[in-house]
Amino acid sequence: MAKSVNKVILVGNVGQDPEVKYTASGVPVAKVSLATNERFKDKNDAWRDRTEWHSVVAWQRLAEIVGEYVRKGAKLYVEGKLQTSTWEDKQSGERKYRTEIVARDIVLLGARDNGPEGKGEMPSAESGVEPAQVEAGDDIPF
Repeated sequence: MAKSVNKVILVGNVGQDPEVKYTASGVPVAKVSLATNERFKDKNDAWRDRTEWHSVVAWQRLAEIVGEYVRKGAKLYVEGKLQTSTWEDKQSGERKYRTEIVARDIVLLGARDNGPEGKGEMPSAESGVEPAQVEAGDDIPF
């Protein structure tokens, strides 16, 4: 089988404070919405702005760090992979889909006074556990 690549790099602004929860077995998971913007000219040669919203999920120590350091409005660099989940809606029976960026690395950009040593830096951490590695009985709490 030929080699494939699933890699996402985003730089954007956080839409709301991150939500940190724990799976049934105690694995921390953080969810944060990230907005990226693009500017383009429409057919009338007028400038338009378009915002794309991305759902970013972090696991393990990276989730804890996100919960501690990231806040609404912060500018983030996010590196990770795309992952799509499917399930059936319990009420309608409809098949639902959700595509998220599973973060492997997150860097807080811009100046912040409350980072380590006042440098606006966020500690780095490897997420360590991929969602597929979490026990089958755990539900993602979002």
